Amino acid sequence: MNGMLLLGVLALASCKKDEEEMMTPTPSTPTAGPAVDPATAARVAVDRFSPEAGTLMVRDGSNGLPAANTPINYDQAPFITEGLGPAGQMVSYYNFDVQSTTPAPIWVLFRSGDADPVAGQLNIIDKIPGEAGYNDFWSVRKVTVPADYVANSVTSYAEIVSLGYGIENTGILVNCPVVPEGSTASMRLNGESNAIVQGWYKDKVVHYFSFMEHPLMGSAVPTSPIHVMFNINPDQSGGGPASGFVVEPGTMQTHNVVATVPADATYSPLWRVQVIDNADFSAVMNLSTAQAATNLAMNVANVNCPIVAIN
Repeated sequence: MNGMLLLGVLALASCKKDEEEMMTPTPSTPTAGPAVDPATAARVAVDRFSPEAGTLMVRDGSNGLPAANTPINYDQAPFITEGLGPAGQMVSYYNFDVQSTTPAPIWVLFRSGDADPVAGQLNIIDKIPGEAGYNDFWSVRKVTVPADYVANSVTSYAEIVSLGYGIENTGILVNCPVVPEGSTASMRLNGESNAIVQGWYKDKVVHYFSFMEHPLMGSAVPTSPIHVMFNINPDQSGGGPASGFVVEPGTMQTHNVVATVPADATYSPLWRVQVIDNADFSAVMNLSTAQAATNLAMNVANVNCPIVAIN
C-alpha cells in the first residue's frame, strides 16, 4: 500500500469512527420525575396494634384498641399517663409502646448549597409500624439534590438511590411515631406545634407526630429509667402491664416515677422500665423513694413515652 493510499484509508477510518461516536448515545444523568401533589397522592394504611407492630398494645378484640388505620386519640387512656418526676412534680406522658434503641433512617432533602431543607418537600421514610426495622425514633439523613430540584419530585428512598443523590448522616435523632391519618395528640412542651406531619413512604403519603421536647443525638437512641407499679405484680397471675398501673383512688394519677425530665441533660423519652412492688405505692412519691422501694424486675422493656406536661 503506497503512502497516499494509506493516508486515505486512515482518514476514512477516522471519519467513520467520528460518525459512530456521534451516533452512540451518551449516558445521561438521571433526573427526578414530575412533582407529586401530596394533597391528591395515595395514603398509607397504618396499624400500630397488630401483633407485628405492637408489644404491650396489641388488639385482641376485647381491649378496645382502635381498628387498623382508624384515627387514634392519644389524649385518652390508655395512651396517656399521669406520673411523677424525680422531684415529685406531676408529669404527663404519652404511651407509644416498646421501641428499639436502633433508629430507622428518615431522609430530608436539601438543595445543593442551601442550609435549609427544600421548602414544601415532605421527608421520606422507608418503614411503617409492623415492618421489620421500623422505629418511632429516626436517624436524620441529609440528602443533597440539584439546585433546580422541584419539591416532591422524589417520593421514595428508592428514587433517592436511583438518582445517585448524596446522603449524609447528621447524627440527629427525632421522635416521630407514625400513626393513622387523623390521629390526635394535643399536648406538647415548650410551645411545639402539635400538628400531625405528612411524609412520603414508597410514593404514598404517611402521617406522623413530632416530639421535640429535648434534642437527641447519636447512633443509638439513649434511654432513661422509669419506675412503675402495676395493679397486680408481674409475678402473680394476670399481673404486669395487662393489669394496668396503680392509681390514686378516683384519679388517673400513678406513682410511676421518671428519672429525668426534658430540662435534664440525660433525659430521653425512651424509658427503661423498672418494676417495683405495688405494696410500696403510698411510699413512692419521687425518684429517691422509688429507688428505695422493692424492685421486682429491672430493664424489662424500652418504651417510647415523651413527657408532654409538667406541673
